[in-house]
This record gives sequence, structure tokens and C-alpha cells, in this order.
Amino acid sequence: MEKRDLPFGQLFNLSFGFFGVQIAYALQSANISRIFATLGADPHSLSFFWILPPLMGMIVQPLVGKYSDRTWTRMGRRMPYLLVGALIAVAVMVLLPNAGNFSFAQAAFLGLNVAMWFGLFSLMFLDTSINIAMQPFKMMVGDMVNEKQKGTAYAIQSALCNAGSIVGYIFPIFFTWVGIANTAPEGVIPDSVKWSFYVGAAILILCVLYTFATVKEMNPEEYAKFHGLAEKKEEKKDDPGFVKLLQNAPSTFWTVGLVQFFCWSAFMYMWTYSNGSIATQCYGWDGVSTAAEAFQTAGNWVGVVFCVQAVGSLLWAMVLPLLEKWTSNKGAYAISLLVGAVGFVSVLWVTNPYVLWLSYLLIGAAWAAMLALPFTILTNSLKGDNMGYYLGLFNGTICLPQIVAALLGGACLKYICDGAQVGMLVVAGILLVLGALSVFLIREKK
Repeated sequence: MEKRDLPFGQLFNLSFGFFGVQIAYALQSANISRIFATLGADPHSLSFFWILPPLMGMIVQPLVGKYSDRTWTRMGRRMPYLLVGALIAVAVMVLLPNAGNFSFAQAAFLGLNVAMWFGLFSLMFLDTSINIAMQPFKMMVGDMVNEKQKGTAYAIQSALCNAGSIVGYIFPIFFTWVGIANTAPEGVIPDSVKWSFYVGAAILILCVLYTFATVKEMNPEEYAKFHGLAEKKEEKKDDPGFVKLLQNAPSTFWTVGLVQFFCWSAFMYMWTYSNGSIATQCYGWDGVSTAAEAFQTAGNWVGVVFCVQAVGSLLWAMVLPLLEKWTSNKGAYAISLLVGAVGFVSVLWVTNPYVLWLSYLLIGAAWAAMLALPFTILTNSLKGDNMGYYLGLFNGTICLPQIVAALLGGACLKYICDGAQVGMLVVAGILLVLGALSVFLIREKK
């Protein structure tokens, strides 16, 4: 049997909770470097704090994929994981920005900055919960949407993702604008950041509850019919391991994964070093005191330029279908990454914070392609029986490059960029060029 076409409203409801999840992810992306620098992290070790998020994603998402493939409950197949992840994320979003307020902020007798360690473990739980909540949305599109509508469904998800990013990125400067303090004593997170996380947590749970209330997943019998699978009992017996699935993965899995390696390494450096780069380039920061107004003002502006990047991604998402018709999926993919590379490299010559908008608009082109094209290309090459499992494993092509980039970031900053954080954005541009060249290794296969 073929899956029927879904009305636009149902496609929208299927991904609406992603809007709230992405607000949480945007707050994390734009503020983690600022938070840990405020808590006392050295710039050369800053990238190490970014290892935990992708590491947890690499562990959690394949497990969510594996077990949700075989979970059939009254609430649904993917929905239980979505709810659990959202609830944990809300709790951690309230705790994380308060790391510097606790009385154990500095355990001098142990030589430990306990606030930083508390923040580190909070970050680990936050990213774990975001991954648990995020993955079901990708899987539900693969489960419920036919091949003809899949591109539209992932485009809606991409649009909601970018809209959520805009909201999350703009929160700190918005709360500063309405009069909430954007500076705080040394080692304490400003109130503008705290309120951003509080409000983001509230929106997250409301959006997830909306998707939960408006979407009904297929039951096992329907799923088996639509995906041409054996009966439920026979399906349960088939439990391939990670190794076997990877051995049988289509070549598309690996070639798209190579492109992902370069792309996600580049964006890891953007998230890690934009704050220091902008503070130095545009606000005259001395590179020492993170309590300085220049550093915290740049922290707000990071949210603004990341918001501009999300707008650029939304606009480029409208161009992508035209590029695909003019060239191909691969041609559109490569062109988008090259446009993003120009955006990264151009930051090197920018000293006016408003001119940065152009640079980050161009970076948004690469982000639009990264959100939509890899999953469209991959899911079209997969069967339905282990869709979630494969999507979970494919998340490794997002997480592993971030881990590698984080491990190498400090050495790269010291030995290649001579301590200049803006140089790391140039490195990001070079990585996107390598990603664009790797696109032509992809062989799309049904």
C-alpha cells in the first residue's frame, strides 16, 4: 500500500513541536561559550566544553532510533520519547543559567570551579534531553509521509527550525532592551540570559504538547502495510545490531556523512568562537575580562547575527528548489556550501557589527542546505523497517565531526590562528569548501 497525501495542516502539526525544541537548541548554541567564559573558561580550552553535546547526541540518538522502532504504545511510537526529552530539557533549562549563583561557586580548597562543573553536567543533560526530543520529529516524517511529500515535510521542519532559532537567538538582546540586566558580577550569568532560558523552556513544553495533541501515529498493522514489512511479531524478532546495520548501510549513508563531517565541523567553530571574534573585531574587547561590557554586549550581538543567519536560511530555503531544478540536489547542495564559505571568510575584514549581517546571511545558505538535503537524500535510499535506527546512526555524522572539531579547536586556535578567534571562522570557511567538493562523491540511490 502507498501512503496517502497528507494535508498541509497535518504536515505542519507533525513538526510544530520542533519549533520549541529548536528554541532550546538555539539558546544553547548562542550562549554556551558566553556562559562558560563567564564562569571562567580559558579561550584555548573553550572548545572542550562543546564536546559533551555532540557526544551525548552520538550515544542517545541511535538508541532512541533503535528502541522507538520497536516501541508501540497507546501514546504512539515516537511520542513517549518526545515527551520525556522535553520534560528533562525544561528542568535543565531552568538550572543551567543559575550555575554561577550557587554558594559553592568556588571550592578553593579543592582548586575547582564547582560552578563550571555544575554547568558542564547541566549542559550534558540539556543536550541529551534535546536530542531525545528532537530525533522523533525526523523519524515521524520518515514513518508517516510518502516519498512525494517528504521534501515538503522536511522543508516545513526546516522552516520551523529556523523560526525557532530566530526566537531563541533574539531573546537575550530582547530582554536587555526591555530593561533586564545584561551584566552581572564576575562569574555570574546575567539576568537577560537567565530569562531567555526560562521563557524558552515554557515555549518548548507548550509546542511539544501541541504536536502530541494533534498528531496520531500509525499503529503497527498500518505501519507494516505501508512499509511492506512482515507482521508485528516477525518484525520484533529481527533486531540487527549497530555493526550489521552499518555494514548494510547504502553508500549514500557514507558519502553524505563525509559532507556532513566538514559542514558540522565548520558550524562547531562558528558556535564556539563567534562571541570572542565579534567582541574583539567590533567592540574592542581586550580578550581578558568576560565581565566587561564589551564582551557581554558582543554576546547579545551573537544572538542577533545568529538570528540573521536563520533568516538567511529561511530565504535560501526558498531558493533551493529552484537550484535543484536548475542543477540537481547535489548541485544545489554544493553551491549552498560555497556561499556559506564566503560568509565565514568575510568576517575577517568586518569591524562594523551591522556589516556582519551580510556575512551571516550568506552563512545561512549553507545551514539551509544542511537542514534539508542530507535527510531527503538519505531517507529516499532507506527501507522502512529500520528507518529510525538508521536516522539515529546517521546522527553520528553530525556529532562525530563536532567532537573532532572540539578536540582540535584549542590547538588550531593556538598554532594556526595565533590566538585570534576570528581566524577560526576562516577555518570554518575552508571546511565548507571541502564539504562542497565532497558533495560530488554522493551517488543518490533508491
